[in-house]
Amino acid sequence: MPLLASHRKPRARVRSTAPAVGLTTAALASVTLLSTQSAVAAPDPRPSVEDVQKQVDDLYRQAGTATQKYNQAKEASSAQRARVDALLEDVAQRTDKLNEARRALGAFAAAQYRNGSIAPTATFFLADDPQSYFDQSQLMQRMTDRQQKAVTDFRVQQEKTAKKRAEAVRSLETLTTAQADLRTSKQNVRTKLSEARTLLSKLTAEEKARLAEIERKKEAEAARKAEELAKRQAAAKAEADRKAAEDAKKSGGTGTGTGTGSGTGSGTSSKAEQVLAFARAQIGKPYVWGATGPASYDCSGLTQAAWKAAGVDIPRTTWDQVKIGTRVATADLRPGDLVFFYDDISHVGIYKGDGMMIHAPKPGANVREESIYYMPIYGSVRPA
Repeated sequence: MPLLASHRKPRARVRSTAPAVGLTTAALASVTLLSTQSAVAAPDPRPSVEDVQKQVDDLYRQAGTATQKYNQAKEASSAQRARVDALLEDVAQRTDKLNEARRALGAFAAAQYRNGSIAPTATFFLADDPQSYFDQSQLMQRMTDRQQKAVTDFRVQQEKTAKKRAEAVRSLETLTTAQADLRTSKQNVRTKLSEARTLLSKLTAEEKARLAEIERKKEAEAARKAEELAKRQAAAKAEADRKAAEDAKKSGGTGTGTGTGSGTGSGTSSKAEQVLAFARAQIGKPYVWGATGPASYDCSGLTQAAWKAAGVDIPRTTWDQVKIGTRVATADLRPGDLVFFYDDISHVGIYKGDGMMIHAPKPGANVREESIYYMPIYGSVRPA
């Protein structure tokens, strides 16, 4: 039996795959871990709500600046159009006078022809430039007083008409430039507003809610600052009234205490009261860029219309409105004063007292009351 056992074939070894399986699992785990880390490290392509809010605010501010440029270009275009129309009317009248002078010369030429004396004198009358012909031929000595006056009138009308025509051409060129600026400004406004709407449209419902919360906090902070200003103004008015009463008592007066403070007291002028009455009546009307009422307004359109209601004409744009009247500090604001915002002076509101204003805010919003601290203040003026 042992001999038989020696003829058996040796059993083939089977290679174990356990280590390979272990290596594959470890590799997969490593790849998965790297993938997870890569996913965590990858930046979020979507801007944060805070970034969107800043971008939208900046776009609205840029749209406000473009609106003022539009208003400025529109004013320039309207003024230039009126000037061109006046010049063209003047040219037409002068052309009629020139034709009358030419007809007078023609009459003298015809008379010479009938008398059979058509010669150098008639040629002189019919020339486009009689003076030039005269300078060469010295015919003036042979002419009557009436003939000389006809030549003089023709020459004067010819020169005046030529000057006015040249002026009209230059004015038309200026008008063309103003109209091009108007179109550019209009397109810039539309572009900025479109960009702002696009940013807002991409927000999810949750992001819109967060944006609304940011807006509420901003409004609350602005309201807090307005309350502080109102307290300071009230204290200043009370102190002014106290001093006025003391001075009146010393001088034997009655001490009515009308005050000269900057709050909402009886120191408000009648013009300011009319301005505020008009502004309050516009609350709820929509902001529309370039609008001056009565159905809608932009910011400077509202302030212009309000002061016009009080009998005071002020310029159309914020850039011109800020130059009128008297500059006043924020602490010294009185109702009716104009408050301007941003470094580029692209927005304006009407101060109503207690740190609040009435203004036409931006597209999509209506005329409303709001804290003057809602936007960075540039400065303030008292128109009258």
